[in-house]
Amino acid sequence: MLHERDTEAAHVRDALKAAAAGTSSLLLLTGPLGIGRTALLQRLPQLAGEDVRVLRANAAPMEQDFAFGVVRQLFDSLLTGAPPEQSERWLRDHGEFARMVLADDTLPLGECGSVSLSETLLNGLRSVLADVGADHPLLILVDDLQWVDAPSLRWLAYLVKRLHGLRAVLVCALRDGDPGARRLTLREITDSAQRVLRPAPLSLAAAKALVLDQFGEPGDEDFARACHEISAGNPLFLRSVLVTLAAAGHSPTAGHVETARRQRPAQLREWLAGCMRTQPQPVRALAAAIAVLGEQGEPDLMARLAGLDPIGFAAALRVLDQLGLLAAEKEPRFLHRVVQDAVESSMTVAERDRLHDAAAALLYRNGSAAELVAAQLMAVTASQQPWAVEVLRAAADTALRRGAPDIATRYLRRALLDASLPGETRGRLLIDLATAERGWDPAACERHISQAIPLLTTPRQRAAAALRISPTVVGVSPPAILDLFHQVAEDLGPAAALDGSARDVALRLEARLWYAGYEDPAELAAAVERLSALGGEPPLGSTAERELAVVLLDAAMLTTRRPAAEVARLAARILEREPATADRVHSPLPLVAVAMVAADSVRGINSWPEPERHSPRQDVTAVDALVHAEQALMLLARGRVARAREPAERAMRLAGAHWSEAGILATVALSGVALELEDSELVEGLLDEAGRRRSASLALTASLQLLKASQDARCGRWTSALDTLLACGRQLESAGWRNPVLFRWRPWAAALQHRIGDSRAALALAEEEHARAEAWGAPVALGRALRLKGRLHGGARGTNLLRESADVLRASANELELARSLTLLGRRLDNGPESASLLREAGALAAACGAPWLVEQAEQGHGAPAPRPEAALTRTERTVVSLAGGGLTNQEIAGRLGVTSRAVEKHLTHAYRKLDISGRRQLMEILPRLDSEILR
Repeated sequence: MLHERDTEAAHVRDALKAAAAGTSSLLLLTGPLGIGRTALLQRLPQLAGEDVRVLRANAAPMEQDFAFGVVRQLFDSLLTGAPPEQSERWLRDHGEFARMVLADDTLPLGECGSVSLSETLLNGLRSVLADVGADHPLLILVDDLQWVDAPSLRWLAYLVKRLHGLRAVLVCALRDGDPGARRLTLREITDSAQRVLRPAPLSLAAAKALVLDQFGEPGDEDFARACHEISAGNPLFLRSVLVTLAAAGHSPTAGHVETARRQRPAQLREWLAGCMRTQPQPVRALAAAIAVLGEQGEPDLMARLAGLDPIGFAAALRVLDQLGLLAAEKEPRFLHRVVQDAVESSMTVAERDRLHDAAAALLYRNGSAAELVAAQLMAVTASQQPWAVEVLRAAADTALRRGAPDIATRYLRRALLDASLPGETRGRLLIDLATAERGWDPAACERHISQAIPLLTTPRQRAAAALRISPTVVGVSPPAILDLFHQVAEDLGPAAALDGSARDVALRLEARLWYAGYEDPAELAAAVERLSALGGEPPLGSTAERELAVVLLDAAMLTTRRPAAEVARLAARILEREPATADRVHSPLPLVAVAMVAADSVRGINSWPEPERHSPRQDVTAVDALVHAEQALMLLARGRVARAREPAERAMRLAGAHWSEAGILATVALSGVALELEDSELVEGLLDEAGRRRSASLALTASLQLLKASQDARCGRWTSALDTLLACGRQLESAGWRNPVLFRWRPWAAALQHRIGDSRAALALAEEEHARAEAWGAPVALGRALRLKGRLHGGARGTNLLRESADVLRASANELELARSLTLLGRRLDNGPESASLLREAGALAAACGAPWLVEQAEQGHGAPAPRPEAALTRTERTVVSLAGGGLTNQEIAGRLGVTSRAVEKHLTHAYRKLDISGRRQLMEILPRLDSEILR
């Protein structure tokens, strides 16, 4: 269905009426590529009445050597559509002329072998039309006039000057800008036109109608508007985009706007490429220059690249505009990206290489930005420009500064293809490449540093190159990388024997090597001794000294060989001199965040970095993942669990393929969120993800064990949960990781032991945790330990322990832990003003932390009776309750425990009375709540 072509149709209809009355006319239908000339021409026969004879012909580029090809099509359509008696009469009366046109061997030839067109032949063919027109008006349609063969064109030129008396309307379609339109004979025809019809681009309303035609449903306003904009109202472009979208199964909704903008229909591209091949060389050269230089190219540079002077440039640009390929008149910019694709596909590989290399040279001499020159070099198979490598390195540096390491990597990898680079120069280029890769492709970074080091000439250069490899933060470095660090450190020598930059490099290497032993208790102990050797105030004047101090400080933190106050003080000094910025993630400096979290010293920190903001087209890196994970850890340390979830989940998403580098810390952070939020779905998701990936990191292993214990406890598998926690503790202890803040397995294990009736073991673990917490000195650790003991003890002693826990936690940055202790204390106290005040405070703190379950407990606790000491279940009762909660019948429980069903029933009855419930149904309801309290 045609849209917005009523004006042109009306002119043809009027011309047919005039022809029926005896006035013949020529109408010229013209316009750029894809404007719909052919579609309109095909519609015109529907405007003619039954009395009108329609003669049609379509010219084609490949048929221009076929003499009288268009005339034959016209007369074939005449004879085919006429009744037999009329066809016989016309052939009888004009047979000689018909045979001359319809049979190749009867065409008269001139001296040079071309068709000889005599006046008699031309007039004889007109006389046929005159005879037909005497009976019926004629509508003669000729499409693509620019490709009509020369004899047919000569006859049409003869005919248009002698239309009088034919009762005919001749409509010829001609493409703007085609080189064939410049022929003199064709100009004779176009100059004779009584009216020129030029269809306009489609409006937005017509675009909406086409969307409805294609999809069978109205499109969203944004979708239709986007399609109209990208096609500039050109029917061919618009239909091609819509057909491609429909074939791909897309619907005309606002959600597919960007998909529509990205479309580059292959069929349209091939059609446009064919059109470009028919253009004269200057037009093709300018189109190629526009395609190569793109929107950044200046007209002067485009003209020079195309080899055109100002006059030739203006003429070629005018032709491209007439063809409808430009976005705006006199502006060398293509209407649509598919036009550029078509122009590029019409060139050979050698032509494209030559043009891109020439464009690079033009831009370089013109002083253009390095990335503009580099974009041209990237398209060349092998550039011979002597400055190519330096331009690519400068472009990579620019890309890195604007946060696009992936693009910088492509530039540098392209530069490495230059085989003429000498050894050391190649080594420096490999280091630049590794620097670009380390934030998003750590494995490639390590590989290229390993390749670069043998090419460097001095130990300091080799050691500095090794330091470009980012540390694993919470993981374990691969053995090959450790060997590399040991080798370059040995070549360089100890820091005490060096000075200047060489000493700084040696100190940084020492920091990396100490950190590599973080899961070895002997190495941790030696690192603490090294910290002691630095004195009470370790030197922090340089970045290298701060990196070494951070690594040694974390060893003291993990082993608790230094108290929390000392660790917090030194960490604060480091952070004062080395503010938290995104750049430092490629060094051990992020470990200061872990130290401050463990020391409960995160209150008041306001210098933590924001992750980089990327445009939609840029990729994100492991750097962003690490920054988000650190933010999540800081929020968790303050008890802001709801706020911590977003950066933790974003860190997991951004880590992606960089699991070994950023994914471990992201998983540790999100595990902490999952445990605090008691989100079983999140716990299961993390465990499933961990099952698909393997890592030797102790931090990750411990986090996953805590998640597994949480999952088992929630399902009533208390013994399994306890076994998992105790195994986690043994691993941490054997590695020398004794800090009670980072992995709080003892409080959870003690609560589980108490839950299953092993009160003696629970109290022993609680006392051990209390001793560790007192030795470490962080308020959050001590407050948790005191709360655990308060839960295990009844009476006044338990109440006093809970009161002491709350008092200690008021000095902590973790408000969620304070809310927990206040809730337990308020519920333990008899109803009264103090109890109500404590529960109100706990509820407010819990709400601020994003812990609605704790808010509910605080609200329910007000007015609830104090728990009775006799409500504590015996060990056997806890076992029976656990099995009953798992869904076993009394008989099944009896079989598993080796007792009678009567004994099981007795134990359950006692448990129901102590728990103040009536039976198994209520037991199933309260078990999840009881189990969740174990992990708080």
